[in-house]
Amino acid sequence: MSADDISPEARRIHFSSLVFDTHTDTPQRFLFDRFDMGRRDSEGSVDIPRMHEGGIGAIFFALWVPVEITGPAATRRAFDLLHATGKQVQQHKDELALVTTCEEIRTVREQNKIAVLLGVEGGHAMDDDLRVLREFSARGVRYMTLTHIAASNWADSSNESPRHHGLTEFGKQVVLEMNRLGMIVDISHASDETFRDVLEVSRAPVIASHSCCRAVCDAPRNLSDVMIKDLAARGGVIHITFHSGFLSQEYADANKALVAESARQEREAEQDFGDNVARKLIAGQRFSDEMIRAGKLPRVTWEKIVEHVDHAVRIVGPDYVGLGSDFDGAFMPDGMEDASDFPKISEGLLRKGYSNSDIRKILGENTLRVLAECERVGHDLRAEKS
Repeated sequence: MSADDISPEARRIHFSSLVFDTHTDTPQRFLFDRFDMGRRDSEGSVDIPRMHEGGIGAIFFALWVPVEITGPAATRRAFDLLHATGKQVQQHKDELALVTTCEEIRTVREQNKIAVLLGVEGGHAMDDDLRVLREFSARGVRYMTLTHIAASNWADSSNESPRHHGLTEFGKQVVLEMNRLGMIVDISHASDETFRDVLEVSRAPVIASHSCCRAVCDAPRNLSDVMIKDLAARGGVIHITFHSGFLSQEYADANKALVAESARQEREAEQDFGDNVARKLIAGQRFSDEMIRAGKLPRVTWEKIVEHVDHAVRIVGPDYVGLGSDFDGAFMPDGMEDASDFPKISEGLLRKGYSNSDIRKILGENTLRVLAECERVGHDLRAEKS
């Protein structure tokens, strides 16, 4: 499907809705490549022109800290990414605005600007210190994933065997402090046991900012139907991500057979780019594309995104599903290469018979609801202690 194939009705719905992407890794490009998002770029997936073309009105930029970086260095990396993102927003203040609340998002949209929000990816970035978590919040961070591809000292990851069997006592303190601060707890990358502990402890709804459905693609990073139901029962939202390895079982299975090639590619990227994570991510996308052309990986198309959205909606209804692309941090399916392709999702949902109101919920209203509820819970908890 090309841009010309989007129907007038899908365009009307899409471009009159709040379109909210809850996870992109573009800050790596800001920090390492001094990338200026004001111009349409030939690399990557996100810049201002393509966000406008895709109708994106609010976006979470992820301050991702690789798990190999620990201690104070992890905290410094998170703040370096935050600072680099802030500079981009300031540089393009006529088109972007850094926001922290639902009211600010709506105000910014009335001004025809794109609302930028911040999320920390990897709870180890707070270096086991609640004071750092409070500083994240004070500097505008609105969500944090508790883990990434390895366990933190207080929460297990979906990518590893259990170390803590969920949250430690300190991990539960982290969740409650995030509730108090009005931050959203993000369970993407968390183990099933960590997920269960978070739902038991949290006083506010939680989200998966970039996860898919395990019933469609059996990856440990994805959520089972039971998990999706439990998340929704507490008012949370699963945001379907666009990464081919979480969308397609065939891609995930084929990728397991490419261990040697993948390891070689990673070694070469390390030699070529060193600490430049942005270039490594772009090199990874090129490697995936090469493997598809060589017939070693299957071609995955953007329609798989709609398939996962539809599966989640069939499980819990349209009030608990959203979108979190993982642009600039994962391998995109054919037809969803960048932010300008977002209207295809509205077209795909419309063709499946979704109502205008349900499409609007999935595009962004569900995410806004969770953000508002976390704000309310935080206000109430702070009032209890005052």
